Amino acid sequence: MRECMASAVVGDDVYGEDPTVNELEQYAASLLGKQAALFVSSGTQGNLLALLSHCQRGDEFISGDNYHIYSHEAGGGAVLGGIASTALSTGRDFELSTEQVLAAIKADDNHFPISRLLCLENTVSGRVQPQAHLLTLCEVAHEAGLQTHLDGARLMNAAIAQKINAAEIAAPFDSVSLCLSKGLGAPVGSLLIGSQAVIDKARRGRKMLGGGTRQAGILAAAGLFALKNNIARLQEDHRNAKLLAEGISRLGIMPVEQHTNMVFITPAVDHIAALGKFLLGKGIILAQDSPSIRLVTHLDISLADIEATIEAFESYYSASG
Repeated sequence: MRECMASAVVGDDVYGEDPTVNELEQYAASLLGKQAALFVSSGTQGNLLALLSHCQRGDEFISGDNYHIYSHEAGGGAVLGGIASTALSTGRDFELSTEQVLAAIKADDNHFPISRLLCLENTVSGRVQPQAHLLTLCEVAHEAGLQTHLDGARLMNAAIAQKINAAEIAAPFDSVSLCLSKGLGAPVGSLLIGSQAVIDKARRGRKMLGGGTRQAGILAAAGLFALKNNIARLQEDHRNAKLLAEGISRLGIMPVEQHTNMVFITPAVDHIAALGKFLLGKGIILAQDSPSIRLVTHLDISLADIEATIEAFESYYSASG
């Protein structure tokens, strides 16, 4: 990947003259079965540009209460776009029901914002959203006159887990964001992918947000390498996460869940700080979240790392009684 970055042919992307950025955008659009794509600095920027491209001031988007676009992106749609939001409570696997979505769509009444966009996510905290259900939700939204956007930061994990093509997941959505710097392993960047009309609006929005770049081909080259080489290997991350979950579960001392490349553990609260300190001494950094802590596997985590982590957990709990 670094070799590709170092040898990338570059130009001025603000003027559409960076051949490597252009290649990445064309490749990604084709990969997801859409007309066009836009290279952006982050998934947050891609999601924000989707909101700004689909919605006008006074419009609203409907989403899940723990979907990233609503809960973890600083309210950008409201702050920068004057876009309202309605967050719906999600189910056990972070799904929305068709009944919830239908009930949330506002009547054509000047007391209400205009329901304009349904925003979904796949995966959500590692949980795959079944394709048939996503298709139904998009059909419901489209029949009501809404557009649809998918936060597909980890879309490729969902595709690998379901053994389906990423374009099939993307098909019912009017726009999709895809992160290159998570499981796919690029150092920087995401893509917003959709129709030519949506991407044209998003390109203008990206410039307005200060996201225009010059010789960005050095970054786009990493994204190209990731899309061409690092998708199929995501199954290794899923396998490693399963092995990690099984290893910690065997200790019988805490609830453990595993979904795609994520493992969620719930240690006793009075152990969290001490466990974190112990693992840090073994070279393992553990977030101090409570009550549930997320462990994520990726291409820099080997099978040996998984085994060492399980051994470290065993050592801590053996010593602590």
